[in-house]
Amino acid sequence: MALWKLNPLTRRKLKRFQSIKRGYWSFILLGVTLFISLFGELIVNDQALIVRYNGNWYFPALADTYPVKWIYTPKIPRTGKFFGMEMDGDGQPYGYPVNYRGLQNKWNDGSGEGWLVMPIIPYDPYKPNFSEGVGKLAAPSREHKHYLGTDDAGRDIAARLFYGFRIVMLFALGFTFMVFLIGSALGCLMGYFGGLTDLLGLRVVEIWANIPFLYMVMIMVSVLPSKVGMVTRVLMLLAIMVVFSWTSMTYYMRASTYKEKARDYVSAAILLGAGPLRIVFCHLLPNTVSTLVTFLPFTVAAAISSVTALDFLNFGLPEGTPSWGHQLRLGQEYIQKKPWIIGSALTAIFLVLTMVTFIGEAVREAFDPKKFSTYE
Repeated sequence: MALWKLNPLTRRKLKRFQSIKRGYWSFILLGVTLFISLFGELIVNDQALIVRYNGNWYFPALADTYPVKWIYTPKIPRTGKFFGMEMDGDGQPYGYPVNYRGLQNKWNDGSGEGWLVMPIIPYDPYKPNFSEGVGKLAAPSREHKHYLGTDDAGRDIAARLFYGFRIVMLFALGFTFMVFLIGSALGCLMGYFGGLTDLLGLRVVEIWANIPFLYMVMIMVSVLPSKVGMVTRVLMLLAIMVVFSWTSMTYYMRASTYKEKARDYVSAAILLGAGPLRIVFCHLLPNTVSTLVTFLPFTVAAAISSVTALDFLNFGLPEGTPSWGHQLRLGQEYIQKKPWIIGSALTAIFLVLTMVTFIGEAVREAFDPKKFSTYE
């Protein structure tokens, strides 16, 4: 929705947020970085972006399995090669992954067969690189384009940090959305109905809030079946963390609802025949949105810290997944001999959490109820 279509109070808040430069530019930078990471395969990948070969154009990075076309001549069992496809002794095609970096070096030497364009970081975060003789725990090298070196499996650290950023940010945003959805809905219902509903609901929330979050997540993650897929395990971890994290938002939304339901617009809605659910979700919840917005950045920061800590303890994302916590654990093992491993991970975490904190401070000041009255 355009700025000019927003109500005057919201416009004042947004202008106040823009005037706080530290938080505003942190929001722009973090948002742009997250948007770019969504197209990470075009920036960090071992597949070529564009290939020009025999007068044809190919885009390997845009296809999971690139189609192979070539001509089979029965009289010549091993004939031709197309991006790594050859014939075996029986005249049947077999394939192996194309080394586009090697192909680029070959064509750059003047073979004249074609040309290709590689991403900025030409490595896959899941695959080791031994083709150039780099090996494990290699130091940062501009020549081999390992700008932050390699880990103990020979995988590029910069690629893993880049994809780790995307994973942790999407995980944190999903976590925040689920926590806010559950906490705000229950808090509004408790605050609006009050009485026995509020009394019983508050007792349940207090009991649930006293359950130690980190220990319960570690216990439940440790009993997950080892055969589950990566996506399933990530979703299960997200669900477990949400189950033990929604209580704090419930307290704030309950208090805000108690304050808002005493205003005149709620009485007017009741006189017009609006039902409880309509009042809660169409009137009270929109007017308590300042509470949600204020706590949004800090919840994201808490989610990033939590999932990184769980990964560091090996109770988070599946082993092998690009993760900042896994990178910290690896860096701890080689902190004296390979300090750049833990240094790169700590720098990434520090920068992201600092920007999120700046955003949170700016949002809290911009939506301060002492400066801006509630719109009725």
